[in-house]
Amino acid sequence: MLAMRVTIAGGGIGGCVAALCLAEAGHDVDVYESVVEPAELGVGINVLPHSVRILDELGLLDGLDRIAVRTGELRFLSADGTLVWSEPRGLDAGNPWPQFSVHRGRLHRMLLDTVAERLGSDRVHTGHRLVSVAGLDTTADRASSVFLDRRRDVTVDVESDVLVGADGIHSVVRAQLYPDQGPPQASGLVLWRGAVRVPPFLDGRTMFMAGDDRQKAVVYPISPVGDDGLALVNWVAERPAEVDMNTVSWNREVPVAGIAAWYGDWDFGWIHVGDLIGASETAYEFPMVDRTPVERWTFGRVTLLGDAAHAMRPNGSNGSSQAILDGEALARALSDHDDPTAALAAYEQARLEPTAKLTFANRQAGPERVMQWVAD
Repeated sequence: MLAMRVTIAGGGIGGCVAALCLAEAGHDVDVYESVVEPAELGVGINVLPHSVRILDELGLLDGLDRIAVRTGELRFLSADGTLVWSEPRGLDAGNPWPQFSVHRGRLHRMLLDTVAERLGSDRVHTGHRLVSVAGLDTTADRASSVFLDRRRDVTVDVESDVLVGADGIHSVVRAQLYPDQGPPQASGLVLWRGAVRVPPFLDGRTMFMAGDDRQKAVVYPISPVGDDGLALVNWVAERPAEVDMNTVSWNREVPVAGIAAWYGDWDFGWIHVGDLIGASETAYEFPMVDRTPVERWTFGRVTLLGDAAHAMRPNGSNGSSQAILDGEALARALSDHDDPTAALAAYEQARLEPTAKLTFANRQAGPERVMQWVAD
């Protein structure tokens, strides 16, 4: 194996896992993150067993247990709380690895700290926003990238064997590869999200989805129960709404009371959804969007990963998990092929089609369709 120098643009979950997998395989990695001081932002996500395998192989299972919940059951309910369907999850479903429900920011912080610890803090360059990339031709002998150092307001030129665009749904790399792609594609649905510390419901390891296409709620714990007897519980409210994708405000903070009022009569006995939402300090609004899959991610020595490659709707809770799978596949390809362009082509062949199929499947509401069938 020929060790390669890899530049990763984007230090989110996908970028961090890719860095860890690549370093584990013996490659030389630098991570460039646009945010100057990364904070524990966001609310809950689920990390599914097929991706937990990779985190376990990276030695992160104990860390996950300290910050996350091993999800044991998923319930689908009607708007009045009637059970439509339930299924075990993770280890309870016979998987060799658990499913974890976790605060996105805490997972990201754990991964970012691990990257700094294992690669060296000098390999994590925060406050560096990608400006442009070169090396998009198969004849190029290097990948060249330009970053703006936001602290010093100067540009930094970086050369490497490979550049990985892991810079999210608004990826600078993807925008350069596909300048006519336009904004993300709206679904006609808007999500409002929040998290609040409350006593655990049911067994403390259950997540549920309730409602139908007119209004849904998704609720699940994302932290172990603390000494105060409380756990951090994530909630999502979903309703149809048209938005202008050219002017939409992302992660806009909105008052909680109006959202809680929509669920004022959603009392299931073991949880009152409106009261849960109403107890939150804040809520964030953003449209449910994705990007239509493209025919290729790889151009010469440059490729895409995670949301930059395959931003998908959250139905099925698979976005972060697929980004984690990307990181493993990329490391394997770069270790199996001494030619960087051949390696990136192999990575793309392994990951492009499965993620495209999943993106299109999620546009059909994923497993949540069962609730609408019952409503109909």
